[in-house]
Amino acid sequence: MLENDPDVVYLDADLMFAFGAGLWDLAAKYPDRVLRCGIAEGNMIGTAAAMSVMGLKPVIHSFASFVTRRGFDQIFLSGAYAKKTLNIIGSEPGYKQTYWGGTHMAFEDIAMMRTVPDCRIFDIADGVQFNKLLGRTINMKGISYYRTPLADNIAVYDEDAEFEIGKGIVLREGKDASIIACGRLVTIALQAAELLAAEGIDATVVDMFTVKPLDEELVLKCAKETGAIVTAENHSVYGGLGSAVAEYLGEHCPTVVERIGTRDEFGEVGSEAYLRERFGFTPEKIAERVKEAIKKK
Repeated sequence: MLENDPDVVYLDADLMFAFGAGLWDLAAKYPDRVLRCGIAEGNMIGTAAAMSVMGLKPVIHSFASFVTRRGFDQIFLSGAYAKKTLNIIGSEPGYKQTYWGGTHMAFEDIAMMRTVPDCRIFDIADGVQFNKLLGRTINMKGISYYRTPLADNIAVYDEDAEFEIGKGIVLREGKDASIIACGRLVTIALQAAELLAAEGIDATVVDMFTVKPLDEELVLKCAKETGAIVTAENHSVYGGLGSAVAEYLGEHCPTVVERIGTRDEFGEVGSEAYLRERFGFTPEKIAERVKEAIKKK
């Protein structure tokens, strides 16, 4: 984007190292448009908002925990309330922080950002999805928030895949229950569906990569066709995807809903494998919750 659009600027809060040598090379090539702002997230967001006034297209990056918690007032007032345009990247959300521990784990960032009027929220499954969506929102007005891993070799989509903002993607069709997942739990949900299939249970799997605006039409379709919904997210059950789905169905089509996510707890230090098991983010545990939901129909 920096190469093709002279109005794009990139700012980060002392995380330039996280993208490796490539970003340092870009900083050397575009010293006026790749800016290291230090550990000062609020100042970074305020600076980006001022750049937006001047017609620039700021892309802001810090860990999800810091760019939302520390910068929320600036996002809300200097960004959204003032009708500025910001693309905000919150990287390594939830358990992806592993050995950085609970201080760095954002299990509340979606909940916070859902309260920002007209904010678009994306929980990213893979690099293709991230690149395609950022390529679109860079030229859109308003606030876009991305929660995404920094570097993963997980691939869900082919390079020619297309994504419509506010529309989930059905990755697998089923009749017995629907798993509506986002972010890192999309691939785990697909694995859970395979386990269920071996037991004769057909589960729909949806990648609800746009948490806001929610694809209400697809949620309603899943509810009516399968009668049981399980949401799965690398986030708290309070205020995230599960809340959005349950709130909508509670008002329009009461349906059995099981929500998989953290519950009233902080993160902790550990490997990805340990933390996925600790918080119930495994194919086996998702499959069990699907069976529980089916029993409640």
